[in-house]
Amino acid sequence: MTAPSDHKDNQDTAQNTMESLRQTKLSIIVVSGRSGSGKTSVLNILEDLGYYSIDNLPLSLLPEVTHKLVDESGIHRIALGVDIRTPRADLSNFAATHDKLKQIYGEQAVEVLYVTAQESTLVARFNATRRVHPLMSKDAKNSEYSEHTAYNLPAAIEKEVQLLEPISKRADIKIDTSMLNIHQLKDRLREYVGVDNKIVINLLSFGFKYGNPIDADFIFDVRILPNPHWNPALRIATGLDKEVGEFFADYPEVAEMTEDIATFLTRWLPDFLHNNRHTVTVAVGCTGGKHRSVYITEKLKRHLTANLPAELVVAIKHREKRRW
Repeated sequence: MTAPSDHKDNQDTAQNTMESLRQTKLSIIVVSGRSGSGKTSVLNILEDLGYYSIDNLPLSLLPEVTHKLVDESGIHRIALGVDIRTPRADLSNFAATHDKLKQIYGEQAVEVLYVTAQESTLVARFNATRRVHPLMSKDAKNSEYSEHTAYNLPAAIEKEVQLLEPISKRADIKIDTSMLNIHQLKDRLREYVGVDNKIVINLLSFGFKYGNPIDADFIFDVRILPNPHWNPALRIATGLDKEVGEFFADYPEVAEMTEDIATFLTRWLPDFLHNNRHTVTVAVGCTGGKHRSVYITEKLKRHLTANLPAELVVAIKHREKRRW
């Protein structure tokens, strides 16, 4: 039997959850566009920016899927990919589907993003990747799209424009990817959805005798520094302990190396904000991963947290902690 106080706590939790959901801005983006223009890349970028992404969704299922995600699962950032592969009847009925979504979730919550590119760019991309345009595949020759016509690539590209017109003319934003690389496309999308670029800087201490971290972007070897392990009184201590810090204070080279590493990272880590990265791992290693690497990693965390831009979030992990 639930106690009255427990019941009240549950009610308060539920109310707080509902209030949090109400305060979360709902964003439903229908992503469509011409084959080869980068629609899949857009969906991948939106997923990296926190959207729940689904590709190749039949248009007629949009209201049902959106209800499942928003109303039943509480997901408030959704990107739904729709393209020429959807049934043709769904395409011609896009206006009604679009209006229904706006009626349910609000004018501001539902947006259509249409990706396109110049015809010469599309032809070059298909030739480079040797992919087959959806309207050129052998299955399409007998499908409702082709009207029993076998399209060559230019004809398929032109026909696709006509079929996607119900979506393109309702687009809230159109992005021409002809002259954009993946980094520029990400910047454009981030500005559009209003999401700041953030990168997690993972600081990792480790012991070389247990193997190098294979996911590290930078590895700094601090084994050249004095080792507290050879002091019997400090052997059981770690780089987190005060007495180890006092030991290192007697060796100016420890502070000098820490400062050199910190200066390097402070200078170069911000450049990753423009490099389409989401995490950067900086590993600092000593022999056992208990004293020197731990001490210096903790020092780096304090320095970087204070000196890096807010978009760079600093996290720390001591890999060998379970061995201490």
